[in-house]
Amino acid sequence: MTAERSLDDPRWRVAERVGDAVLRRFPADVLAVAVHGPLAHGDDDGGGDSEVGLLVATYRPGAGPRPSTRRVDGVLVDLTVAGADDYLRRATTITAGWPLAADRYVTTRALHDPTGWLPKLRDEHLARLARARPAEFTTAARQAWYRGSAAHARALRLAEWYETDQALLVLGEARLAAATVQGLFSRTYFRDPGDAVRRTGLAGADMTEVGAVLTRQAEELAARGRPVDGTVDDLLDG
Repeated sequence: MTAERSLDDPRWRVAERVGDAVLRRFPADVLAVAVHGPLAHGDDDGGGDSEVGLLVATYRPGAGPRPSTRRVDGVLVDLTVAGADDYLRRATTITAGWPLAADRYVTTRALHDPTGWLPKLRDEHLARLARARPAEFTTAARQAWYRGSAAHARALRLAEWYETDQALLVLGEARLAAATVQGLFSRTYFRDPGDAVRRTGLAGADMTEVGAVLTRQAEELAARGRPVDGTVDDLLDG
């Protein structure tokens, strides 16, 4: 999985510098270094205004550099560091955040991958999706829905108290959670939060529209076998 580098894109130059520095400083710890996000897709505008997402997979948890975010030569770099086995386990777990995480497992560009770990990461994630039962995605969608419903309720209260700026921020949380629910319903993953709300039509949704979407999603969850409202026994039984 060879990275398609553009010498005209300062993000690639920074990514390579960081990758080289990681390998020099931690040669015995690093299994793979990869780019993810817009740069890995290679189809954004190349303007250099999006961040560089870098993954460093280590042989052991806690080894290698620390996870960090810094701006380097005007380029924002988000460095994720994880033990390879832990990251593989994460890639084979269906959670409420799956629609916003899966792209990191599927679309990467290698800066260093001598053992072919990145294709293994992708293949194990896709194999897990093929084995996943519908109930797993429904359970994850329900958890995302609860977050969206709670955020929407907070946004409504803040708007009633004329805390407009805070209400808009919390409404954004509700939009993203509702978009995540849609992704789980359809087994669709997104590149980032902005992509999620755009592709689900929620980017410009107002308070009433988000509430209507959440109501429809609650009906869908009930149709899938378990309503969002329940009893104390339902809560304790999980």
